[in-house]
Amino acid sequence: MSLNDYIKQKPILETEHLILRMMTVEDVSDLEEWMPNKELYQYWGKGPGKADKNPKLLFSSPNKATKSFHWGIVHKGDNKVIGEMWVYLIQNNRMAKVAFRLSDKYHQQGYATEALGETVRFCFEKTELQRLWSDVDIRNIPSCRVMEKCYFTKEGKIRQGKMVSTWCDYYLYGILKHDYMIAESFNK
Repeated sequence: MSLNDYIKQKPILETEHLILRMMTVEDVSDLEEWMPNKELYQYWGKGPGKADKNPKLLFSSPNKATKSFHWGIVHKGDNKVIGEMWVYLIQNNRMAKVAFRLSDKYHQQGYATEALGETVRFCFEKTELQRLWSDVDIRNIPSCRVMEKCYFTKEGKIRQGKMVSTWCDYYLYGILKHDYMIAESFNK
């Protein structure tokens, strides 16, 4: 399959503990529990926007057909949307940026690693993408660990660069499909 096959119908990804799926207006109460929390934005590159403060706004206009993915991360144990996962800024169907965030109630339980790992698997096994990348504030040590557990390589450090709307030091992480295939062959 290719990215074009997912423009109108986004896949549902499933792991042992999580489901990654498109969010709906029925998820607003879950999102209201954690999205407005200002601490969530400490390393996000910007503060909470209007839709973060009022998640109902996420569903005020119809979704546009796009190659990008924006999944809600659903915890199977309580069927709540506990986070978000993005694959976006897709260039020439070859390279894309990934980003994730979780409710602080679900930190340090392996869920970010599980969600990112499944996203990487999907991108490299079900699309033509060859490279994924992300930027992580250097103070966000837990997110750096998640990237590294999912076989991303720390490719560089940007000193006092602009990450969204914040000036900070941040790392660039990347993974190639080739890297993923080698890592997976060792894990079998």
